[in-house]
Amino acid sequence: MIGTRGVPARYGGFETCVEEVGARLADRGHEVVVYCRTSNAAKGAPGADGRPERPQRYRGMNLVHLPALRRRSLETLSHTALSVAHQVAHRSDVALVFNSANAPLLPVLRARGIPVATHVDGLEWQRAKWGPAGRRYYRAGEALAVRWSDALIADAVGIQDYYRDRFDVDTTLLTYGAPVVDGGGCPEKLAEVGLRPRGYHLVVARFEPENHVDLIVEGYVRSGARLPLVVVGSAPYSDAYTARVRAMADDRVRLLGGVWDQELLDQLYAGSFTYLHGHSVGGTNPSLLRAIGATASVDAFDVRFNREVLGGASRYFATPADVAALVESAEADPRATADRARACRARASLYDWDEVATGYEQLCRDLAAGLPTGSRATLDRMGALTPRPTSARHDLFSTEILGGTASVRADDLAPEVLTHEVLDNGIPEELPGVPVAGRVAADESR
Repeated sequence: MIGTRGVPARYGGFETCVEEVGARLADRGHEVVVYCRTSNAAKGAPGADGRPERPQRYRGMNLVHLPALRRRSLETLSHTALSVAHQVAHRSDVALVFNSANAPLLPVLRARGIPVATHVDGLEWQRAKWGPAGRRYYRAGEALAVRWSDALIADAVGIQDYYRDRFDVDTTLLTYGAPVVDGGGCPEKLAEVGLRPRGYHLVVARFEPENHVDLIVEGYVRSGARLPLVVVGSAPYSDAYTARVRAMADDRVRLLGGVWDQELLDQLYAGSFTYLHGHSVGGTNPSLLRAIGATASVDAFDVRFNREVLGGASRYFATPADVAALVESAEADPRATADRARACRARASLYDWDEVATGYEQLCRDLAAGLPTGSRATLDRMGALTPRPTSARHDLFSTEILGGTASVRADDLAPEVLTHEVLDNGIPEELPGVPVAGRVAADESR
């Protein structure tokens, strides 16, 4: 499992997926290797020498700790490059690569004969934190993931539809699970942070514009709500956004920062009066699933991904005024709020980690057996691709890969190189020597 911060899961959806799926596959007798960033281990408990421990095993999984460049634009790709180099020397039967931003490195794995399934995540290029070059890079990464993956994994029907509409390829739908937390919030645990069950509204989110923490805080401050708003979350590289949220808050808003104690976080979900979910671009969101699994009454930002999870069990917002109205009406009618919480809990039964792990297990078996799946099966059906001339920089890139070299020069991965020959529909021209089976013709109507 390559491309995430690793385990234990302390950050986001990918890490949660790796931990929950990886542990279950290990329990079923599979050897699971997870590549972890050393910065993730730094958040754990210190060892005897006072430095953070880097365990070699966790919940039955084998862990490989490798560094990453501490720069937003390079952190993911630099760690994945080292992980791929390690994997080339220590070959697995199948590689599960998370994040289409890592797609430029997929040919290295395929040249080693390792089947690759890429979890494409949500629509990362829509995130405001990326400038024009970053957005072009992520769009190109999607296209390269389509071309160079043996299978594509989507965590939401909306993501499946996006890849079908844009690239005309199939994906394997593997969502996340909804952990079940009963009890309505442990009073003793909540008292550690000065809260009581059903005594607060809750937000849990990374501080990024697409998660709309600022919109929620602004709407709450406009309201006449009596219960406090508790905000859990932070993010690297987000000082300006964090300052903006703090400036909006009044004395009813409590900013807890990141909560790494999973038991406390679970009880915060379970004890909330309402949970306000502002995520908008990431597909199926683990925070939302934790909320419904904890019987929280959810009000969510109005996008397709959230409606896919919640259906009619939730209410939806799009503006600060909507948020103000929702928190006021929730407090005015506690019985209706409790009814919505039970309806949300019923939706949690649709998201089971055991079933998700079974899906990953079957996909890995198919890939290891050489069975065509996902994007590769679709491309195979399209027929052979006619080679086309490419730039000298592309020639160098593909030659290094086919030669078995695990290192790829950073300038060869620059956004302008990756997007130099992207067709109108986002699929790049063929790189010489890199085996592919077909491409989709550009369609001006899209």
